[in-house]
Amino acid sequence: MHFWKAEWKPLALIVAGFLVCFYLPVEVIQNSARLRNAFFEALYLVRWYAQEHVLLCLIPAFFIAGAIAVFISQDAVMKYLGAKANKILAYGVASVSGILLAVCSCTVLPLFAGIYRMGAGLGPATAFLYSGPAINILAIILTARVLGLKLGIARAVGAIVFSIVIGLAMAFIFRKEELEKIEAQAGMSESEVTRPLWQNALFFLTMVSILVFANWAQPAATAGLWYSIYAAKWLITSLLAIVFAFILIAWFKLNVGKVILVAGVTVVLALRFSQSPLVAFSAGVVGLSWLTSTNKDEAGEWFASAWDFTKQILPLLLFGVLIAGLLLGRPGQEALLPSEWVIWAVGGNSPMANLFAAFAGTFMYFATLTEVPILQGLIGNGMGQGPALALLLAGPALSLPNMLVIRSILGTKKTIVFVALVVVMASVSGFLFGAIFI
Repeated sequence: MHFWKAEWKPLALIVAGFLVCFYLPVEVIQNSARLRNAFFEALYLVRWYAQEHVLLCLIPAFFIAGAIAVFISQDAVMKYLGAKANKILAYGVASVSGILLAVCSCTVLPLFAGIYRMGAGLGPATAFLYSGPAINILAIILTARVLGLKLGIARAVGAIVFSIVIGLAMAFIFRKEELEKIEAQAGMSESEVTRPLWQNALFFLTMVSILVFANWAQPAATAGLWYSIYAAKWLITSLLAIVFAFILIAWFKLNVGKVILVAGVTVVLALRFSQSPLVAFSAGVVGLSWLTSTNKDEAGEWFASAWDFTKQILPLLLFGVLIAGLLLGRPGQEALLPSEWVIWAVGGNSPMANLFAAFAGTFMYFATLTEVPILQGLIGNGMGQGPALALLLAGPALSLPNMLVIRSILGTKKTIVFVALVVVMASVSGFLFGAIFI
């Protein structure tokens, strides 16, 4: 009897796997155009994700998360974002963080993991997790210009309110665990500060700025401030990289010769492959990895921490993107789930249409700004204004890859509650918005 209690889970998995193999409908798969297309859509999406997001978004985010874990004192995190922190300050900072971070639902994960592990309270941490990709200022402006001012304003207000309400709800639902966390933190000694606050602030500001400008998306208009920044984004990124190199030498005591060598190789590649900035950016990433991983001091700890985040998060993200591609495909392409089903389900402004839009949005992967043209097409095919807002409030903040990683950080129970809060609030907000502005 003891065997069945202890081993029923692996046994069930083995039996299920055997039955799938035994009855595998190979002939059906071979003759199904939809299944073949879904297979290739999964491969196309994961390749696109690797090319567009891993080097430019995730790797810088991993380095920032590693730096949070090593260079920011736990006392500072607990003071401003901890479970005992001033609620107005903690939720105020967390709820508007996305205005500065032009990141997607996946890029925010290493940053969330970094502050949560350093002692941030569950409420402020989940408020940051939601707001990071949801309150992207460029996405809100694009929403207002393409989809209408009402939707743009509703998205901005809804995202800020959502982040605060979701954070407060998470803190309340899991208040027992939060109290235990406060008691554990009370006995901790203050950590030693090795560098002035202004130096750490400039260090993180430089890294975040590199992340933001390297990923600055092309706006719809070909003139104006946003396009001017887009046109100069690699020049701005290069200048920030020079500042970053000086910081590494002056404050982190990295070897001057090695830093100059990495910088020289990066500049040569930038000039040689001027039409492919990713080549030079990749060289910079490899160079920074070499500089920090071969250092035995705090820079070595920085790389080790960033590597830990990479090992935990990147495989889950790539697997999640592969599954998302298999089910939903790329924008404008068919996979296992026909797009007609989605269009049929989100028409009008019924409670079910809003619920379906919010639920579908949580599984879809939206790169930064891509949700706007996707919604433009859906609205053109009959999607209601309410479901459009529901998808805008749920989709950019969550995705299947994102949820897999959140589960590895928070656990299954907290992840289910977080996702449920986002879906329910997005559904209700969409329904009310559609009822008012129908």
